[in-house]
Amino acid sequence: MLAIYFLGTVALGGAFARRSSSVEGFTAAGRSLPGWVCGLSIFATYLSSISYLALPGKSFAADWNPFVFSLAIPVAAYVAVLFFVPYYRRSQSVSAYAALEDRFGTWARLCVSVFYLLTQIARMGVVMYLMALPMQMLLGWDIRTIILVTGVVVTLYAMVGGIAAVIWADAIQALVLMAGAIICLVTMLTLVPGGIGAVLEVGRAEGKFSLGSTSLTDFTAPTILLVLLYAIVENLKNFGIDQSYVQRYLAADSDRAARNSLYLGGLLYVPISALFFFIGTTLYVYHQAAPGQLDAVKTLVAEQELGDAASPDAVATRANALEPADYGDRVFPAFIVSRMPAGLRGLLIAAVFAAAMSTVSTSLNSSATLVLEDYVRRFFAPDLSDAKSVLVLRGTTVVWGLLGTATAIVLVAVTESALDLWWTLSGIFGGTMAGLFLLGIFTRTGRTPAAIAAGVGIVVIAALVYFEPLHKFAIPVVGVAAILGTGVLLHRLLGTPPADAVTAQDLVDPLDDAPTTPSEA
Repeated sequence: MLAIYFLGTVALGGAFARRSSSVEGFTAAGRSLPGWVCGLSIFATYLSSISYLALPGKSFAADWNPFVFSLAIPVAAYVAVLFFVPYYRRSQSVSAYAALEDRFGTWARLCVSVFYLLTQIARMGVVMYLMALPMQMLLGWDIRTIILVTGVVVTLYAMVGGIAAVIWADAIQALVLMAGAIICLVTMLTLVPGGIGAVLEVGRAEGKFSLGSTSLTDFTAPTILLVLLYAIVENLKNFGIDQSYVQRYLAADSDRAARNSLYLGGLLYVPISALFFFIGTTLYVYHQAAPGQLDAVKTLVAEQELGDAASPDAVATRANALEPADYGDRVFPAFIVSRMPAGLRGLLIAAVFAAAMSTVSTSLNSSATLVLEDYVRRFFAPDLSDAKSVLVLRGTTVVWGLLGTATAIVLVAVTESALDLWWTLSGIFGGTMAGLFLLGIFTRTGRTPAAIAAGVGIVVIAALVYFEPLHKFAIPVVGVAAILGTGVLLHRLLGTPPADAVTAQDLVDPLDDAPTTPSEA
């Protein structure tokens, strides 16, 4: 089944080869795709393979605290429909960062573009690496083989079929993801003594459904308030300035379809993420009744931590010392291997690959688009022909695919601290991008104050990362607040921007038929 799935995905890329033979086709699918397809693509991009395995792992090991992140998505989606989608639909540029150049100058566009491109290389590497760890358990393959196969297949169909192939593949992968999760949960509930009633009873008794602390002043732990603030910042960044989301707005065949795609993709994630959290809680109750089945999972994690040279006694000692948080992400794939029938097991393995492939293919297409629009056409060859531009897009897709795959393979060989370093850099880049974008959209701050504010934000975020006085979720929140506060303060001190500068209102005027509520979309 897995081989058929891979071949089908590559064939889908070939089916859209002719449609991607122009720049408009490769980057925006000719602005002709149905809103529901773009919406499913947005959803599939949101639900990476990390989420597919990590969300059940979180609720298995602890509680539903991360679900608060999902609850913020409708708010961010509504703001994006009112303000962000209208601007991008009117824009003549397929680059998400042309708006920042209009507001703050070339430096802003390049700053955010560079951050995004570097982030995508690391993101692809991390997604493929973390996907390959449990897939090694599921398939028994060498982890490098899993990474190479995934990287080659994704790069091939993204390079040949362009954004149309990526979006349609995402839509199909979204359906595979949801079907696999539902089937797996139903199977689990039939194996839990007492069924869903037992899961609800045990979950309530042991606090597994808790959303976390209700403290309004503690920023050293993931309280409900802190997770909510973090989620709002992250989701405004995703919907407002992430190139991959912007291209889906542009690919839709109408303004209404673009709005509907955002509502569908964002709102669908809320119940589906709840489904994955419930899977984790069900796994917890299941293993309460059969605790011995966790021994194999713990042993595998201990062996991977200690290496092949470790003695059996050392492995056993380490396995016994492991906490649920250390092996939570492996419990779901272990259940798939040990308890799912062969046919359904193949579907679920395909679902995990689908989650990774949707994220990686999106990163490839958006990165290639930015290289062409923000660098090649902007600085080196503004009159580059359409045919040569498509060659640049395809070539960049291959290069970024190689870089992402190589990053994943490097992560296999290095220590876990390298992975921690990536998350640290991601926080610095993401907080700066979000702060600068929100400063441009929601204030009248001019170019000089914005440049200073961005620098202040980078310093503040770096200091928080280094000294660790707050929980990691607080870092982008404080960083964005520092950029917005510094920018607004300097704007008041230095005066208004020049008369010919683009202001925030020029960027956020809604479309004439923009809805006022989600129900009108």
